Amino acid sequence: MNTFHFHIPGIRISDYTYELPDHRIARYPLPVRHDSKLLLYRDQVISDHHFYEISALLPPDSLMVFNNTRVVPARMFFRKETGALIEVFCLEPASPKEYILAFAQQASCTWYCVVGNAKRWKTGHLPLYNPGNDPKLAAIGLSASIIGQEADRYLVRFSWSAPMPFSAVMEASGKVPIPPYLKREARESDVERYQTVYARNRGSVAAPTAGLHFSEKILAELQQKGIGMAELTLHVGAGTFRPVKTPYIRDHIMHSEPFRVSLEFLKRLAVHRGPVVSVGTTSCRCLESLYYLGLQAAAGKDPSFVGQWEPYVTSPHMSYGEALEHLAGYLERKGTCFLDASTQIIIAPSYRFLTTDILVTNYHQPNSTLLLLVASLTGESWRKIYDHALAGDYRFLSYGDSCLLYGNKS
Repeated sequence: MNTFHFHIPGIRISDYTYELPDHRIARYPLPVRHDSKLLLYRDQVISDHHFYEISALLPPDSLMVFNNTRVVPARMFFRKETGALIEVFCLEPASPKEYILAFAQQASCTWYCVVGNAKRWKTGHLPLYNPGNDPKLAAIGLSASIIGQEADRYLVRFSWSAPMPFSAVMEASGKVPIPPYLKREARESDVERYQTVYARNRGSVAAPTAGLHFSEKILAELQQKGIGMAELTLHVGAGTFRPVKTPYIRDHIMHSEPFRVSLEFLKRLAVHRGPVVSVGTTSCRCLESLYYLGLQAAAGKDPSFVGQWEPYVTSPHMSYGEALEHLAGYLERKGTCFLDASTQIIIAPSYRFLTTDILVTNYHQPNSTLLLLVASLTGESWRKIYDHALAGDYRFLSYGDSCLLYGNKS
């Protein structure tokens, strides 16, 4: 295992953008998940395929890592006495802070939210907007009130009278938070299609979109080939849609996202010797962050957070496997089977990947940190990949087509 000393990249975002015509953005998913097109980049060569071929395009000793987070219907609408509608977009729980506990709450809980039309809502409890006078919604008795503000986020307390957990309240009252660039309202079909078939753990406000291409048929084929499959949970935040607005990457503030991995997963990953395939950029960010948490554990610290620039100012002094062994040892001493942490890591050109060999991903927005991640893995070939996709009529963004990208070191 080589060790590297990274440097904070002084690169310009204008060097990592491209022209995306509006008509190339896929507004809706294809009828069949695995029928999407798949661009393969390997050994600096590009070829065209379909997603249903993916098992044949991967080495048999691969370990694929999936993000099993589940998108929650995080958009809710409330109504003032004047008739004005207030949109409340739940970002993450504030009290209690743990997702499992927040969703299990009865009667009330508090979340960090983005509030639309906030200037028209200063105080008071607002009832849920129920335009059809649905008796089931009325019986829940949901209301919301602003109790504080932190920067551009509001603290909103939700209260309800029905004897049900907040997860059920949200499922009944909320709407699927499809990306703003789709420029349409969510439909009933989005409830299923803006969700992976292996989604389990509630918490995301955006889908890990690389996983949307996997069907039960494809998962079965991967298993039949003997390709390893493992899961982690990283809850995708609204920050994933935030473009880089600063001229230089070093001035951009990266969003933070919580994740959970199991002790069993850490032990399995520590001894795996074949290629590691990150299914999506969220899985990739989590996998790369684990190394730095392992360094924290080795130093006797509680591993809980990886800062934005930690990989660039830290000199690695152990292998990835050794770092995971320290994390596993930490969990065993604590008597717990799960590591809960969060990461603000930004993966930008000059980054050297510690575990991700192959990436399954979609096509990302211009001026985005996700495009920087792709460029980190593929080098200057990222532009050739995107030019090929644009010329080849590939569909872009969340409901678009996919890539299978072998890192230049693979």
